[in-house]
Amino acid sequence: MYFAALLARTEDGWEASDTELDDVETLSDLADLAREASPEDDTVLVLIEQEDAWFGVVRIDGEEDPRIYVSDAAAAARSSYGEILLTDELLGREPGDDSDLDSLDLDGTEEPDGDSDDDEDGGSAEAVPHSPVGDTEILDDLGVSEKELKALDAEDALGAIAEALGASEVLETVR
Repeated sequence: MYFAALLARTEDGWEASDTELDDVETLSDLADLAREASPEDDTVLVLIEQEDAWFGVVRIDGEEDPRIYVSDAAAAARSSYGEILLTDELLGREPGDDSDLDSLDLDGTEEPDGDSDDDEDGGSAEAVPHSPVGDTEILDDLGVSEKELKALDAEDALGAIAEALGASEVLETVR
């Protein structure tokens, strides 16, 4: 089960809205969706979670490039929504080298085969790490330090982030 919400910072505080990601195919689409939520070019956070598996934060500040943090890249890689966030740049790969993602089940409901860690050519099919990737300082100026972000459990991460931002009530209204 997925949950995705937009938190837009306004002069009156944070505003939350539930968001559908069905029509979002790329990070650029996601950034455009977030920018529409804040006509004043304020900070917008896109919070995405797959129940008990991973969470992601995308931060859009006006027209700047999106900043991304994903709690578990390998778990997110098995998800169609996670795949949107896991750009080649984020994973340190050459653009277009998505052969490892092609072999994964992207519906997020099944684990990849356990025998896929090493292939016979000596390469690793596990190019997507079971660890956080992205900008660990994405929320520093909003009250969530790098250490706190990395320590969050996927089960309650979005609630903890919203609480630190003073936005837990508005997030709960769309949950």
